[in-house]
Amino acid sequence: MAELSQVNAPIYEALRKFRRMRVVPFDVPGHKRGRGNMELTEFLGEDCMNVDVNSMKPLDNLCHPVSVIKDAEMLAAEAFGAAHAFFMVGGTTSAVQSMIMYACKEGDKIIMPRNVHRSAINAIILTGAVPVYVNPDVNHKLGIALGMSVAQVEQAILDNPDAKAIMVNNPTYYGICSDLKKITELAHAHGMLVLVDEAHGTHFYFGENFPVTAMAAGADCASVSMHKSGGSLTQSSFLLMGKNINSDYMRQVINLTQTTSASYLLLSSLDISRKRLALGGREIFAQTVEMAEYARSEINEIGGYYAYSRELINGDSIYDFDVSKLSIYTLPIGLAGIEVYDLLRDEYDIQIEFGDIGNVLAYISVGDRKRDIERLISALAEIKRRFGKSEANMLTQEYISPVVAETPRKAFYSTKRSLPLDETAGEVCSEFVMCYPPGIPILAPGELITPEIIEYIKYAKEKGCQMTGTEDLSIERLNVLDI
Repeated sequence: MAELSQVNAPIYEALRKFRRMRVVPFDVPGHKRGRGNMELTEFLGEDCMNVDVNSMKPLDNLCHPVSVIKDAEMLAAEAFGAAHAFFMVGGTTSAVQSMIMYACKEGDKIIMPRNVHRSAINAIILTGAVPVYVNPDVNHKLGIALGMSVAQVEQAILDNPDAKAIMVNNPTYYGICSDLKKITELAHAHGMLVLVDEAHGTHFYFGENFPVTAMAAGADCASVSMHKSGGSLTQSSFLLMGKNINSDYMRQVINLTQTTSASYLLLSSLDISRKRLALGGREIFAQTVEMAEYARSEINEIGGYYAYSRELINGDSIYDFDVSKLSIYTLPIGLAGIEVYDLLRDEYDIQIEFGDIGNVLAYISVGDRKRDIERLISALAEIKRRFGKSEANMLTQEYISPVVAETPRKAFYSTKRSLPLDETAGEVCSEFVMCYPPGIPILAPGELITPEIIEYIKYAKEKGCQMTGTEDLSIERLNVLDI
């Protein structure tokens, strides 16, 4: 067999070969190449249904790959500059949780920023690890959490020399990056692993002039949402490993929670997308940045809005910025980010990534067209003219540092009682409260409920944020510890 290179896509190639064989299926899935569910086949197409197949010898097995999946993993690792790569069909949530489950057992400490994605705190609940939070600095004008300060990380290491790992969000949803290389050097000097939630940084590996990647910075693991900026199907991601990680044990950890019935639609999308970026990523992301920079310049010309970029860099908690991100501060036009988000969708048929109390994020990718960018710019200008008002009475505080009263695991599994939201001040929360996206908890299990947090939740609900995480879907009541 010829030596593999980045022009190959082993899983995709095996599926194409398999489809030509016209095998008669007496295995699952039960739709039997779509014949058993014609409505679904008409909706998704025969080509899609024909490759929604079960694991078998010609197609390898994700839980224990020995052929085409193994080859595809090798090519992915090479493309990302990693020692090993795993295909993840449970999204980056599964990758984040596998990293933490690899590094920590019950009672082990892990240093992390509090503005982590819910998946990281879920992993803390599952493992029984103990989080040591480094509360991020906050830009009070924009109301957003920033990266991890090196000095704060160093202090957390000195205060917790027995911690097993440090987790870093890089970049944040808004595009903020920490000094990842310095944090990695600090952690390794104290015998700690570095785990990077790089969900929003796929493009760093393939473009030019982007912030440093986790693998280039020497991190031990990174979870990469290939489906975000990499072009693969939703729910498909990579877990990357450095040279000091035992990849055989990591696979065992992954197999604790990942499905044994991996979707070949997701696997092939990862394989094809990796090939595409490895061969043409530089040009793809140069075009993406060009569109984002143009949009940023035009939006700032409107007045009122602030589309921010590298001018925020301070050398520490904002060590770098992802210029492909179009993050826009909206409060000066008298509208919360979520209000602009809703207006764009309801009045202009434009769906952006998310809106929170003070900001919106429009995700720019190579799939966008110049005329789409122009439409977004025009809509924002019209929203300011039609709906803009005074900034007075707008809540400006976006990120609230929590008071941790109990470990997430103990709080989540403890006996609890339900109280009306207004009666929960001073209680310890036993569930999550968050706006989704971005999925960063306002409250996590084990945290003290304060009047400030109650005000924030009520304001976010009033403005139309999509609130999730609670047992009560209306967020009228919260579960608290029954102490």
